[in-house]
Amino acid sequence: MFELLFVVGFFVMLLITGVSLLGIIAALLVATALMFAGGLLALMFKLLPWLLLAVAAVWIIRAIQGPKKPEYGRHRRRFY
Repeated sequence: MFELLFVVGFFVMLLITGVSLLGIIAALLVATALMFAGGLLALMFKLLPWLLLAVAAVWIIRAIQGPKKPEYGRHRRRFY
């Protein structure tokens, strides 16, 4: 929501200062791209502890289970 308010305020300030419509569109595209990248970076840092917890949980579960051995039964065909 904050990003949308930023873009609208940016658009209005450019209109007030007398910038051309092409300049306004270019500035809006650049500002939107920067705000999108900043939002993704903030979201990554916000979710980083949960991602690290998930990686640690998978690592611990795989360490407890040990390596898997391939199962060869009658129902599996080997083509070699």
